[in-house]
Amino acid sequence: MMITDEDCLAETLAFNEQFEAAAASRPARGQAPDATVLALLRRNRLGGDTPPVRLPQGRDRVVAGGVKVRTFVPDHVDGVYLHIHGGGWAFGSADGQDERLWRLAEQARLAVVSVEYRLAPEHPFPAGPDDCEAAARWLVDHAAAEFGTERLLIGGESAGAHLSVLTLLRLRDRHGITGAFRAAHLLFGPYDLSMTPSQRSFGSRRLLSNTETMRGSYELFTPGMGAEQRRDPEVSPLFADLTGLPPARIVVGTEDPLLDDSLFLAARWRAAGAPVQLGVVAGAMHGFTLFPLTITERELQRERDFLASA
Repeated sequence: MMITDEDCLAETLAFNEQFEAAAASRPARGQAPDATVLALLRRNRLGGDTPPVRLPQGRDRVVAGGVKVRTFVPDHVDGVYLHIHGGGWAFGSADGQDERLWRLAEQARLAVVSVEYRLAPEHPFPAGPDDCEAAARWLVDHAAAEFGTERLLIGGESAGAHLSVLTLLRLRDRHGITGAFRAAHLLFGPYDLSMTPSQRSFGSRRLLSNTETMRGSYELFTPGMGAEQRRDPEVSPLFADLTGLPPARIVVGTEDPLLDDSLFLAARWRAAGAPVQLGVVAGAMHGFTLFPLTITERELQRERDFLASA
């Protein structure tokens, strides 16, 4: 595999060490966050210390018979990006990254549509995938009238990357739609909810995600399922037939428990016949694009370049 950003490795590892030290002073999270922790994560949307800023450029809408979305539309629109946020299927929100999404909209000349899908544990699988599928189908039918273009792109981070792949598979399998979305941008997603080797072996390091927090997220999203049930292609896209999916950019850090997920998915994506750009970021932990790092600015620029040219 090609590892990028090794020139930033010292800064990245130093940040990881600071993050772990700060996390050590807080109570350990169990396999699944309790109600208090979940409420805090939801209030702060991305689990930071303070809620992010809502920009006036964002517009909240309801589409597809009841799915909430948040849109960002620049003056010039060359395409539409369906964004699906992360947060372990249990927290995060469409208005949690306004600054990043507005910058993406302006610089890549994209109308951004971010899905406010229903969250677990109140709404476990398949509620979230259902909402993302409905929003994607709405775009296929209405993007030209709404935004003046039929050039569609899809992507997300973490759980949002997982939901992005499920959405493409559902469009193909349930509606016979392939080719409508020109590209997929997938940041550090979990694609095998029965747990790849890197997930199982990562251990208890107090980075943004580890083995136990991943298990907890899966239990919230797919309560009561065993490992074999979680290998169902409708739950874990790593086990799906990936034929007919668009070109993709798949990104993960070397210090992410989901490293194998991206490596394995990239190999299967290529084997199914679609081009893949694989980015493996030296020293980066799960969710690294949330933090003010050199690798974050580089990665967000690569994302903008990929989506602008896809």
